[in-house]
Amino acid sequence: MIDKNGLKLHYVTSGCVKSGSGDLAARLKAILEGLNEIIAAHGPAEVAVEKVFVNVNPQSTLALGQARGTAICAAVLAGLPVAEYTALQVKQSVVGNGHAKKEQVQHMVKRLLALPGDPAADAADALACAICHAHGGRLGGFSTRNLRLRRGRLV
Repeated sequence: MIDKNGLKLHYVTSGCVKSGSGDLAARLKAILEGLNEIIAAHGPAEVAVEKVFVNVNPQSTLALGQARGTAICAAVLAGLPVAEYTALQVKQSVVGNGHAKKEQVQHMVKRLLALPGDPAADAADALACAICHAHGGRLGGFSTRNLRLRRGRLV
């Protein structure tokens, strides 16, 4: 979670909601409850979520999609607008290269938010999505409608 004051971005918090083990319904409930607590504690104004891409393992893609859907539901139930971005859009916005490596994303998130060290990979991805949104994402006017992809960059 980040805060935007004018053009300045400030780190608020990051972490991981653990779903534990057990059946799918119980794990999704744990995610929903954890996100409800975070929303209640920090009162965000908007939510940005990374779109799921299809990878080699369809089971992993499906599980990620279900967790993502739960996150979107938590935001919508709290009355928050939700913006969605592809990994390419996030990396392009934060690093300047849509095909940047995880380490590059971590380093840029650290620099943009003036963090004392590189955030964990998952935290960096989430913070990068928030930074993309803060830099004028969908709810703030950023649109890829008139842009084209050339060599991994939106132009």
